[in-house]
Amino acid sequence: MSVEKIIADWKKKLFKPVYWFEGDEEYFIDKAVTYAENHILPESEASFNLTVFYGKDANWADVINACRRYPMFAERQVILLKEAQQMRDVEKLEAYIDNPLSSTVLVVSYKDKKLDARKKFTKLVKDNGVLVTTKKMYDRELPEWTQQMIHGRGLTITPRALSLVVDHIGNDLTRIENEIEKLSLNLGKRKSITEEDIEEYIGVSKDYNVFELQSALATKNLPKCIQIIQYFEANPKAGPVQMILPSLYNFFSKVFMVFGAGTQDERTVATSIGVNPYFIKDYLQAARVYAYPGVEKALLLLHQYNLKSIGVGSSSTEDSSLMKEMVVKMLS
Repeated sequence: MSVEKIIADWKKKLFKPVYWFEGDEEYFIDKAVTYAENHILPESEASFNLTVFYGKDANWADVINACRRYPMFAERQVILLKEAQQMRDVEKLEAYIDNPLSSTVLVVSYKDKKLDARKKFTKLVKDNGVLVTTKKMYDRELPEWTQQMIHGRGLTITPRALSLVVDHIGNDLTRIENEIEKLSLNLGKRKSITEEDIEEYIGVSKDYNVFELQSALATKNLPKCIQIIQYFEANPKAGPVQMILPSLYNFFSKVFMVFGAGTQDERTVATSIGVNPYFIKDYLQAARVYAYPGVEKALLLLHQYNLKSIGVGSSSTEDSSLMKEMVVKMLS
């Protein structure tokens, strides 16, 4: 069951006695726990019927005793156990989870860890409550997830602006949500997010970014490539080499896949290599300009210079110099 489905059930006053949120993606865990803390109970009931424990300081017996209390002047009480991965003897909660009260909603945050599926404790959580295991979102999933969040706010975003947001922020869902919230507040009555908005409110240049560098490489425009790299040199946070090289490697890997698509139809190729049709012209252009041997060479250079960027075979060269050297070799 997803966090979104659980929150939807909570809004309908549908509750299980135990919710255990575990795994690698803190965003979804925090989203569920924050909702439980602030919205399951009305404010008038929360002062008597909301109890929050923190794993590092909590005693398992105190948690169980709190869970076994009956609510005061209310239909239910909420018990939150945050950072449960830091709690000693957390599995001693088994005594309560084996026979929970229907009037108590126990919500557990168990970050960066997972219960052992072979143990009786885990089976009890599944049988008597809801166990949600979160996973880090794959980079390829970020654009669609971000776009759905934007659409959920009644907004739209241009493909280029969406890519700028995702590429700049990376796999930090909380930060993506915060930046989208900031954008929505600054749009006023407008409903469409543009590249200019990303530049003004998030601070990503619409002219000097990894996508513009990809486009310049796709057409073998060396002056433009050097200009963008010099911008990165003057603005290190705008284009750290550790972000640029993987992005370029992903770009040329997709270009390499163009040769196996077996067609020149843009939409078919876009679907085949897994890119937004809006950007497919850059990939097809690069495939034509570099040809098969040139793309192989580009991928090899990207691998070599990625090693150099972490000090393998090049201990003192500045990142911008490495980038310029690589680009010249790639375009020669």
